[in-house]
Amino acid sequence: MKTIYTTLVTILLYGTQLGSVQAQNASSQPWSLRQCIDYAIEHNINIRQTANAAAQSEVNVNTNKWSRLPNLNGSAGQNWGWGRAQSRLDSGAYTDKSSSNSSFGLNTNVPLFTGFQLPNQYSLAKLNLKAAIEDLNKAKEDIAINVTSSYLQVLFNLELSRVAQSQIALSQDQLKRLNGLFEVGKASPAEVAEAQARVAQDQMSAVQADNNYKLSLLDLSQLLELPTPEGFTLESPKEDIEFAALTPPDDIYTQALAYKPSIKAAEYRLEGSNNSIRIAQSALYPQLSLNGGLSTNYYTESGSTTKSFNSQLKNNLSKSIGISLNVPIFNRFSTRNQIRTARLQQTSLALQLDDAKKTLYKEIQQAWYNAVAAESKYNSSEAAVSANEASFQLMSEKFNNGKSTFVEYNEAKLNLTKALSDRIQAKYDYLFRSKILDFYKGQIIE
Repeated sequence: MKTIYTTLVTILLYGTQLGSVQAQNASSQPWSLRQCIDYAIEHNINIRQTANAAAQSEVNVNTNKWSRLPNLNGSAGQNWGWGRAQSRLDSGAYTDKSSSNSSFGLNTNVPLFTGFQLPNQYSLAKLNLKAAIEDLNKAKEDIAINVTSSYLQVLFNLELSRVAQSQIALSQDQLKRLNGLFEVGKASPAEVAEAQARVAQDQMSAVQADNNYKLSLLDLSQLLELPTPEGFTLESPKEDIEFAALTPPDDIYTQALAYKPSIKAAEYRLEGSNNSIRIAQSALYPQLSLNGGLSTNYYTESGSTTKSFNSQLKNNLSKSIGISLNVPIFNRFSTRNQIRTARLQQTSLALQLDDAKKTLYKEIQQAWYNAVAAESKYNSSEAAVSANEASFQLMSEKFNNGKSTFVEYNEAKLNLTKALSDRIQAKYDYLFRSKILDFYKGQIIE
């Protein structure tokens, strides 16, 4: 399995380079949804922080892996003394003297039995690493959903802006026609003024729609950590929506339980709680360790010595080896309470897993019913657009023939505009809901 270190190197070292290349390409070609998601995953700060936490868990695994090895420590010391003391060079007599002593040593310790603490710590560290990787996967899923929502919002606002521009064109055509009728005395000044007001109103609506589009594009660019939204455009979606039979929510839930990062992370942490209990219980067992050491020293009195430095180091060399056994008898109920705490933590983690499953099931049910409602809403909006297009066409012919007023014509146009807007909203609502269901089924959002 690819290590978290490699992931971090990719994110931290190559992410900036890739980002600059993609940012440059943003001005030359439209971005697909998949490109936006990949770019966001590469540059999102929260994901990079989560990846760093996973890397720390991997370091912890490595630390526990080698905890059975012996340690080795070296020591050196230098001491000076003055005054009356027993001489080491003059048959042990007490004299006034100054002395110096140089000492050197090596010592080692090997854990032989720790009440199964070390293997349980290693197992717990590996499970924590797996949970951290799943946390990273969940962070990627979350950013994918956020990018998808923002991406579709941009496209939605773009289509509304285009509808608003088309309404301006219609209003301007009618204003031009009324001006012609006014010149020949077949239209009143009030009708011309009302048509002028409608053009101005449509232009203001178009400005607002265009501003909404630019703001949503800015939000998406900021979510992607792009330096600027200038030149940032998106691919146009398919004109036609392909409706497919929706998978029942219970089937989606069964699939999601097997791979969903939030569930897997909770399962790994619950499994690790068994190791936490065993680690706490290890304090009930005796602790057995093997230790050994080497030491020597060099000694002078009043700046003189009877033997050379090398001779003293050789003659004063001492070696030791031993076994240390520590038997717990009573520790103020500390171990008992630590075991209780570990078991309570296990209960808490089990409840967290149950809550994660219930939350997942609730989210899938809501997503499924929202998708069903969105499909029904889109079909209704299609029918509404067809009806309003026919109504507007008839009203336009009646208005052109002088058989209807401008108010009636304008009302038909507004109804058509609303129907078109409702269809656009229903379209992107269904696209988003269907992608959410695909996401819960483990499919890649594209």
